[in-house]
Amino acid sequence: MESLNKFINSNPDPRELKRAIAVKMSLQGYTHSKIMAILGVSSGFISTWKVRFEADGVAGIKLAYKGGQGYLGPIQKQAVIDWLKAKADWNLRELKHHLAERYGVVFQSKQSYYDLFKEAGISWKKSQKRQLQKKPALVAAQKELSS
Repeated sequence: MESLNKFINSNPDPRELKRAIAVKMSLQGYTHSKIMAILGVSSGFISTWKVRFEADGVAGIKLAYKGGQGYLGPIQKQAVIDWLKAKADWNLRELKHHLAERYGVVFQSKQSYYDLFKEAGISWKKSQKRQLQKKPALVAAQKELSS
């Protein structure tokens, strides 16, 4: 019980905290129905984490999956954002090429590229509009094609 109290006081992840409190309450003799009402969990939740705690101690109620490693490290990501901010105009193809050549990163989803634009303070619509303003010949050609 002491290790459980230390874990609860160490301010763990909220999911781990809920597990630990459910286990502690169960060990203190609270009924499942009372724990369920207080914590908003199911009876199976209480049983599962109590069994895991009894088998593995505090390690049994900790989160097992810590998430995947990002493609860009924080320093690399900041370098890309700084690179985007320093440019006068932007396009998705150039960003893709820059990431592939410089960092060996190719995202599966375009959303990841759009997120980088957003973090640099560039909206995708703004980037398109700004490019078109700087290239009147391109605007004229597009108008001609659409009519």
